[in-house]
Amino acid sequence: MMNAIGIDVSKGKSKVAIIRPFGEVIAKPFDVLHHPDKLGDLAGYINSLEGESRVVLEHTGKYSEPVANFLHNEGIFVCVVNAKLVHDYGGDTIRRIKTDTTKLKPC
Repeated sequence: MMNAIGIDVSKGKSKVAIIRPFGEVIAKPFDVLHHPDKLGDLAGYINSLEGESRVVLEHTGKYSEPVANFLHNEGIFVCVVNAKLVHDYGGDTIRRIKTDTTKLKPC
């Protein structure tokens, strides 16, 4: 059984939601303050869930790194993702579309 834990990190707190395959909601979105005791409570909750748990959070630099490091140090799998790559998922590219009007001349 897999637990997918999504964390939306912002300044001072994070919003956490947990689901399992086929959309089974384990925990509706809830807030966690970025204090060691509160992150410890979150890590304990994640570790108490039945099955394997994977945490995914968006890279937000100085806000996401302490959260990711804390959970990782508690033995939790953490994946920090680039928001652009997530947004463009399925587009098969991370490149921007050329927008100038230069036309190629035939050879």
